[in-house]
Amino acid sequence: MPSALLSSPTFALQPSAEQVALQTNYITNFNFLTQYLPDTYEKEFERYGNRTIASFLRMVGAEMPSNSDQIKWAEQGRLHIKYTSCTSAAAAAASTATFTVADSGVTYIAIRVGQTLMIQNNSTGVFNKAIVTAVPSATTFTVAYYETAGQAFAVSTACTVFIYGSEFKKGTNGMVGSLESEDDIYTNNPIIIKDKYAVNGSDMAQIGWVEVTTENGATGYLWYLKSEHETRLRFEDYLETSMIEAVPAASASGAATAGFIGSQGIFYVVNNRGNVWGGGTPTTLSDWDSIVSRLDKQGAIEENVVFVNRGLSFDIDNMLAQLNGYTSGGVAQSASFGLFDNDVDMALNLGFTGFRRGYDFYKSDWKYLNDPTMRGGLNQTAATATGTITGLMVPAGSTSVYDQIMGKNAKRPFLHVRYRASEAEDRRYKTWITGSAGGAATSDLDAMEVNFLSERCVCTLGANNFVLFRYG
Repeated sequence: MPSALLSSPTFALQPSAEQVALQTNYITNFNFLTQYLPDTYEKEFERYGNRTIASFLRMVGAEMPSNSDQIKWAEQGRLHIKYTSCTSAAAAAASTATFTVADSGVTYIAIRVGQTLMIQNNSTGVFNKAIVTAVPSATTFTVAYYETAGQAFAVSTACTVFIYGSEFKKGTNGMVGSLESEDDIYTNNPIIIKDKYAVNGSDMAQIGWVEVTTENGATGYLWYLKSEHETRLRFEDYLETSMIEAVPAASASGAATAGFIGSQGIFYVVNNRGNVWGGGTPTTLSDWDSIVSRLDKQGAIEENVVFVNRGLSFDIDNMLAQLNGYTSGGVAQSASFGLFDNDVDMALNLGFTGFRRGYDFYKSDWKYLNDPTMRGGLNQTAATATGTITGLMVPAGSTSVYDQIMGKNAKRPFLHVRYRASEAEDRRYKTWITGSAGGAATSDLDAMEVNFLSERCVCTLGANNFVLFRYG
């Protein structure tokens, strides 16, 4: 059904700041031939409310210094051993068999003589229990089945194998060989982010009749103050969105050829190492059950925050509202939400801040995904919106990793920003003024130039615990 909200008139997307003078920045209605003075509102009306979108990393992350061009950390691998692409060279009913492991990235298996295995057919689910009698090569092992019927599947059948224990005869030697723990090493590199605002000295000495204001509370009748403050706010937003959207420059890409390296932003990391819900928005309890099932296979973090756009927020509210309603005598009754009952004389609260389904999920609107000048203005239609992001689930709390710089294990938030800093130079957030106007005296340029710089990257620890909600 077509929307009842007409597309015209619509919301304005014309930037309020450009490198050229906008007609809307100048008063064009001066007319001294009229004898009547118009009644004017001096204060600028804030029709878009708070226009900044930075808040996400402040809520879930932390910032800490780094003194290197590269950030490295190690994350634990799995404790137990399992292979999912194993094939037997023996026929069905054989009492012994030799298996070949073909899992991606496996060059030397961790199965040893004397260990007991669970072996299951990937297609049918039939299984055997067996004991390892030999390890002929780096990717093969030989077993003897415990069952009288022998192997329960045909030759070359794809199987999953995991170790559940071991068994040795009396008076025998111990386990042959030992296992070394293997960590996954991840890296990221900081990028330099810059911006600048410039105003000539003459314009700084010109006062306007409009009282301007910005989100950080700065007010006045000098137009350049508004532009400078908005440049600062825009730069602060970019400090966050760069950490969210950054991608590394692919080998032989135009950016790499030009000498840029990029960085691994949150979306990039979760898309490649995390969990992705490709159906846009989960709308039913069974959808969330599949997410819970995936979390069980990952780190099983108890508390998670889901940062959502408006569509996903409403879908969660609608799902929970349907679960919460009830009928009595065939008549629909008012639902009870949260810790109170919604009385007929009260305003019905249809919004939810969280729910528990195996894990705790707390919902928070993410302005970045709703802002029409950012991701909120991208195509949101399921049929054509491949890649459009509707939300991100972030595990709460911190995790323990081995910090290569500190040389020891350290507790770190799952998301945190590393910025370049040393005793001589702190590049977390630098700002300085050049020129000869506005109190600066660094050159003969009749202008004030306000410069902004930061060098930073984001570390996404335990990406396997994150869930990205998107179309496609």
